[in-house]
Amino acid sequence: MILKIAFRNTFRQKRRTILTALAMIVGFTLLSLTIGLSDGVYGGVIEMFTRNRTGHIQVHREGYLDKPSLYKTIDNLSAVGEAIQGTAGVEAWTQRIYGAGLGSVGEKSTGVQIIGIDVAREIQATRFDNKVIEGNVLAEIAAHEAVIGKGLAKILSAEIGDEIVIVSQGADGSVANDVYKIVGIAESGDAITDRTACYLHIEDAQELFVLEGRAHEIVVIVSNINQVDKVTNTIKANLNDSTLDVSPWQVVAKSFYRAMKTDQQGDAISRLVIIFIVAMGILNTVLMSVLERTREYGVLKAVGTKPGQIFWLVVCEVVIIALASICIGALLGVLVNYLFSIYGITYPEEITFGGMKLKTMYAEVNVQSLYIPAIFVMLSAAIASLYPAIKAARIMPAKAMRTH
Repeated sequence: MILKIAFRNTFRQKRRTILTALAMIVGFTLLSLTIGLSDGVYGGVIEMFTRNRTGHIQVHREGYLDKPSLYKTIDNLSAVGEAIQGTAGVEAWTQRIYGAGLGSVGEKSTGVQIIGIDVAREIQATRFDNKVIEGNVLAEIAAHEAVIGKGLAKILSAEIGDEIVIVSQGADGSVANDVYKIVGIAESGDAITDRTACYLHIEDAQELFVLEGRAHEIVVIVSNINQVDKVTNTIKANLNDSTLDVSPWQVVAKSFYRAMKTDQQGDAISRLVIIFIVAMGILNTVLMSVLERTREYGVLKAVGTKPGQIFWLVVCEVVIIALASICIGALLGVLVNYLFSIYGITYPEEITFGGMKLKTMYAEVNVQSLYIPAIFVMLSAAIASLYPAIKAARIMPAKAMRTH
């Protein structure tokens, strides 16, 4: 009976019901958009960072990440590559060589980081061709060509067509030196990397450092970033080699991962503020509705309605309105997040977020942006209804019936 009366009351005073519902719907939609934008930005930045730089998973010789060394190499590249390629969930993989040396163009010299890449695989895995902003990508066959970072080109006053002389040390202890033609200039999005990066074909790098058939790193791209941990464990099991470390991006890029977690914790505070505002709005609307109906509650008590029944009557009314508001809010939340996932929010100037440059912020349509607002709106509505419900239950009939 209480539920039936509560349901009728929600339609009897349409203006009151609409005002209460609007507070919940606006709160739901605002919280849903906040979560959608937050998840969209974090997901986009992480995808951009891992795709362009680290990959989702990396394989190294044991201890290489803690203390990189020219001599800590993956020797059985073919076998490791086949095991990774056959792992479910792996989209692409590529191999790299790293080394330090002195780079010279004309009379200018500076320290460089030599990065040997498998061009075809690197393009497939990390879209290396998109990083080349001037000139051409390295040829897929070793041709003594180099692509240098934008910052390094500025330091060396280098242009397309110039030759860069690299001097380093080979793995056999010999002096490593050779000349390479600059065919392109790259921009990775990381200014520090671009000031030192010199990309060579992996076979040229292997020849320079006397590392034939070996590499320092294998980068793995997975088809679903949410399955990184699962794929990492599968690769470990497939390789079954204690001399190799298989690490997800969270371990490879610890500082970046910590920055993301810190930003997310700060974002949780803004969500709590929105939830508090929504709860206060609901409380204010429900309380005003109870005060407007003081005479009505007085009549109910006068005819024998128990205080507990009046209490549950108020709570049920709010819960019914909350359920309807959640349904409408969910539709609006999906629509708003979908629109922002396509058009985004463009900033007047680029901002740095977790070490990545960001110009446009896109939202993401996901389950989290629906069930979290639904839970909090329902909890806020239920909690906010308690005080008005208690107040209505304690109304004195004689006094209330004299209220106009």
